[in-house]
Amino acid sequence: MNKRIVVTGGTRGIGKAILERFASENFDLITCARNESQLAELKAYFAGQYPAIGVTTYVVDVSKKVEVERFCAAVREGGAVDVLVNNAGFFIPGEIISEADGALESMIEANLYSAYYTTRGLAGDMVTRKEGHIFNICSIASINAYPNGGSYAISKFALLGFSKCIREELKNSGIRVTSVLPGATLTSSWEGAGLPDERFMPVEDVAESIYCAWKMSPRSVVEEILIRPQLGDI
Repeated sequence: MNKRIVVTGGTRGIGKAILERFASENFDLITCARNESQLAELKAYFAGQYPAIGVTTYVVDVSKKVEVERFCAAVREGGAVDVLVNNAGFFIPGEIISEADGALESMIEANLYSAYYTTRGLAGDMVTRKEGHIFNICSIASINAYPNGGSYAISKFALLGFSKCIREELKNSGIRVTSVLPGATLTSSWEGAGLPDERFMPVEDVAESIYCAWKMSPRSVVEEILIRPQLGDI
């Protein structure tokens, strides 16, 4: 029986790269996103490339608690989850004193609450089994404030705090928790930046670091993965 990985926001960027890396190791894939057509394309792609694995997709707005809870209930019905990656989120540039009203609330809901409620919904079975690995996709913005980062940085600072807390709570249950702090990665968030692709980290490198952390002995845990472009932050 294949192991199962859940990745929120898996239709593109880092999320899709993580799915691909674990698919190559014969994991069954579960993911969610808001765009139904992108989910259908993703499912068709993996079904063609990896016919031996299962691929399950759900249309979910992770900023809405009720939808996350419904998603988690459906996932639990399908069986045990071995790896959970809280990846979903988005970035709106702006400064705190001038950004659009509601920016903080929307990014807290998508970048922090989504991870909080997904973890609450799926970690209980891990505790019962005394095994599992949770990855929280934080950011360099979780440790460094920067101009035009605004509420995004606030939400990512909070996500790192959540990740540290859940690490302490679950370590005696045999569950590993890893905070992933990528620097500038070649995703749609950087479209229009006017910089060459070579200035960014490829999404595959982030995915590989996550797989390698999971692959370690259960006697060890990589608590944080801090990964930056070779030339430094942008």
